[in-house]
Amino acid sequence: MVILLIYIVIFVASFFLVRLAVDQTANGFVARKTVTFGDESAVTSNRFASVISILTIFLLWGAFTGSSLLPSFMHAPGPFEGVAQMTYTAEADDGSRDDATISVLVHPVGEDAKAPQVDPGEGWAKNDAFTIGAWRSGLLRVDQNDEKDRDIGHRVVAVNGQEIVPGGEVLTEFGRVGMSPKGTLNFEPAKGWQMEPIWLPPPEAVVARLGEISSQGYRDSTLWEHLGYSLFRVVVGFALGALVGIPLGYAMGLSGWFRGWFDPIVEFMRPVPPLALIPLVIIWAGIGEVGKIILLFLAALWIMAIAARSGVSGVNITKVHAAYSLGASKAQIMRHVIVPNSLPEIFTGARVAMGVCWGTVVAAELVAAEKGAGMMIMVASKFQLTDIVLMGIILIGVIGFGIDMVMRKAERVLVPWKGRS
Repeated sequence: MVILLIYIVIFVASFFLVRLAVDQTANGFVARKTVTFGDESAVTSNRFASVISILTIFLLWGAFTGSSLLPSFMHAPGPFEGVAQMTYTAEADDGSRDDATISVLVHPVGEDAKAPQVDPGEGWAKNDAFTIGAWRSGLLRVDQNDEKDRDIGHRVVAVNGQEIVPGGEVLTEFGRVGMSPKGTLNFEPAKGWQMEPIWLPPPEAVVARLGEISSQGYRDSTLWEHLGYSLFRVVVGFALGALVGIPLGYAMGLSGWFRGWFDPIVEFMRPVPPLALIPLVIIWAGIGEVGKIILLFLAALWIMAIAARSGVSGVNITKVHAAYSLGASKAQIMRHVIVPNSLPEIFTGARVAMGVCWGTVVAAELVAAEKGAGMMIMVASKFQLTDIVLMGIILIGVIGFGIDMVMRKAERVLVPWKGRS
């Protein structure tokens, strides 16, 4: 919630700062008097917003992971590390009470640490020392070295002068001290706002892992082999889906019989997530490459069919009538009217289908894959290697974004009439 609020504040502040710093008259609606409000073709991406958006994401990522790429004053409050000291009050069965000190060394996770040396003190309740990793919690068995233990009624009744009962807690400057139902103290050091590396590693850890896997590989394959296999599966599955889906969509858009026959099938399969088809694909095609490509083919098929059908249905009927009045045959109308006017919808569907295929490749590579970005992510997740998981996700996103940019460029070149009547 804190991260979301900070993100919203940065968004709003950036919007107003850019508007004040950059002259908007050249790009405003006043300069486009012939353009009606809501015309999508008249709205272009604001480059300042794009740059600030990306920088904001990396800034928040670094701030909430304690990244060394950012100065320390930009870091969100981190977990407590150091020696936490508190006192406890113990009571024996005869009603006598005694105070002792607890020293807890909170150390970075993964490092070996020894409990600090403490003087046991002179009372029957002795001073204690423990070690706990940051972001962790641990039991404080303070009665183990006391002269009066639980067997003769020893129990802790207060921490730092505040009464505590089984199931209760006391908040200190170092963290939370709770008491179990059996009367054992439990210390949870303050976690701050930063994320633990096992949940979200800092950017430099992901970059370091990228360099390591690029040079040494992962599970007997180089990083480029993993990405190449994923790309090959996606491209082949998408191509087959388009090869079947586009003609099917044209047939559904041009023939009432084809539409009536295939529309229930397409509309039924469209909302079914590809992940739900994995068991059937394994039964039908096994666990080899064929099964993975079939899954990606099915992910693209229905989207391309609907896009082609929508493109045909959206052709302006006046253009068809005009072509007929000029003596055009059905083949000429198909070639010169229907296909050109349906291509914008098909390209839009192709971009959506490619995105779905990239999202499905992770599920496809769950089926006994030996290579692939999805396999790399899933194997790494089993060993809680979050840096590899993030690296794989970022690479898939970058490649997917690159493919989308290529498809947008191809659309501008091949369909320059998009958005024009």
